[in-house]
Amino acid sequence: MPLLIVTPLTFLGGTFYSIDMLPAIWQKITLLNPVVYLVSGFRWSFYDVADVNVFVSLGMIGVFLAACLLVVAWIFKTGYRLKS
Repeated sequence: MPLLIVTPLTFLGGTFYSIDMLPAIWQKITLLNPVVYLVSGFRWSFYDVADVNVFVSLGMIGVFLAACLLVVAWIFKTGYRLKS
């Protein structure tokens, strides 16, 4: 799982570069990546520079967290693909 999902999201999330360096269309696409907001928040906390506004980062992290928690709650409620 980490190799197929987490690694590409990390590399495409602005970990090693600023997303301002990307063309405009790729900047819009990159903003769909939750790692961008995590990296931007860490970058702001260490260097006081961020690609995305800090409050937007916190809000989006909350949105992605809520979405993941809803999926997990649904899996537990329905028992989807859980062994008996």
